Amino acid sequence: MKIYLASASPRRKDLLKQVGISFRVMPSTVEEKITKEKPDEVVEELSYQKAVDVCGRLMAEKQEDFVVIGADTVVSAWGKILGKPADKEDAVRMLKDLQGVSHQVYTGVTIAWKNQDISPMYATFSECTDVTMYTMTEEEIRRYVDSGEPMDKAGAYAIQGLCAAHIQGICGDYNNVVGLPVGRLCQELKKRGLL
Repeated sequence: MKIYLASASPRRKDLLKQVGISFRVMPSTVEEKITKEKPDEVVEELSYQKAVDVCGRLMAEKQEDFVVIGADTVVSAWGKILGKPADKEDAVRMLKDLQGVSHQVYTGVTIAWKNQDISPMYATFSECTDVTMYTMTEEEIRRYVDSGEPMDKAGAYAIQGLCAAHIQGICGDYNNVVGLPVGRLCQELKKRGLL
């Protein structure tokens, strides 16, 4: 059964490779629409939209026996969802909001699969990891933002990158913070006979 990742994220690709899953990349092109407010529901909704989009394209190509993995990650702090920063000043603002406190990283995952003549089936879940940062100075924040690393990351930081120097601790799945809870994903795939 062919597995497709509905994302061009290099971090998600690396995580799937790390656990030995063979896959093809087919990024979703759907216009994301958020109708939910709670972070776990938002990421589940967005991951579902991505999986449905790619699943529909594969069905239009008459593909059979496939699995699609859609995923979306957000950071939540002080009751606000922090997506990817719009610009450098937005990244600085986000990082200031995360200083010296715990925040949550949510990743929603949707698995879509189709076997022969049956209609596609879907399973959606989310994981939450608590992350605590050490307090960064204004100069450290601006130097980090100037590195460019935060610009395509939810919450404006990469736990696996330069920002590792400012992470005090986590409670939960580290890979979830990187962008894909691969342990849980593998269990969900195995439970359905897809891995």
